[in-house]
Amino acid sequence: MNQLHPRCQLQGSLVALVTPMRGGAVDWVAFERLLEWHMEQGTDGIVVCGTTGEAATLSSEERRKLVTKARLKLLGRIPLVVGVGTNDTRTTITHAREAELLGADALLAVTPYYNKPSPRGLVLHYSALADAVRTPIVLYNVPSRTGVDMPVEVVKELGQRYEHVVAVKEAKPDLERVRRLVQETPCAVLCGDDASLVDFLEAGAVGVIGVVNNLLPAECAALVRATQQRDSVLAATIVERFAPLAHDLFLEPNPVPVKWALEQRFPFMSSEVRLPLAPLESATKTRLSATLKACRVL
Repeated sequence: MNQLHPRCQLQGSLVALVTPMRGGAVDWVAFERLLEWHMEQGTDGIVVCGTTGEAATLSSEERRKLVTKARLKLLGRIPLVVGVGTNDTRTTITHAREAELLGADALLAVTPYYNKPSPRGLVLHYSALADAVRTPIVLYNVPSRTGVDMPVEVVKELGQRYEHVVAVKEAKPDLERVRRLVQETPCAVLCGDDASLVDFLEAGAVGVIGVVNNLLPAECAALVRATQQRDSVLAATIVERFAPLAHDLFLEPNPVPVKWALEQRFPFMSSEVRLPLAPLESATKTRLSATLKACRVL
């Protein structure tokens, strides 16, 4: 795939990878099998320790081991992005420095949740992070989960100040905002809302960090390429299969549905999540099972 943005090497279909768990612990065998499968399927990048990876419940040791094992398995063939964001700037910097030392290709830093910082607070937070590391940074705006909405002006200021602030993962389905990010900031835009992927790409996004990619990695990669190459017929065909999953995987809090779906697809996977997340409700299982069959995942 040709480079679409002068600053950002991350593009295409990046998967927000789940963290497999069994018996209360990370299932390392399942984790490595997922990595192997994604490389076989043409996934363009791996994101570990993100929201879908249940980063908020991972211990420091688990985080380090996830990054180390992913780095060894990928061997630089595709980029490894590590989620480092927390609601505490000092902890975020600690995570970022550890990920940098362990060989992360980029760092994904969500806006500080719960604290509800002002735009100036966001600039100060991300500036402290950018001053502490040299690894490329992807800002992450997901107000539906954090309670904080990062203004375009903040992205612009950070991107102008730091060349290694390379992109923003935007999860707010606001196309006018996406166009402003593309036109007014030096950062690339990565789609963070699966259901809006085609619209984001047509507005200038260079790729996606997605959840559906966990189940349909080859199709997600093909959809990104087809949209970028303006192959509307192929894109429409893939969207027809993609769209129902993009909706139903969010019927309950992510990653509960996608972990259950992965358990249905792979015998080595467990749907286990950590508290305070709860197992999938029976009614949702019935609906999601039908969707998985209709979308030819099973």
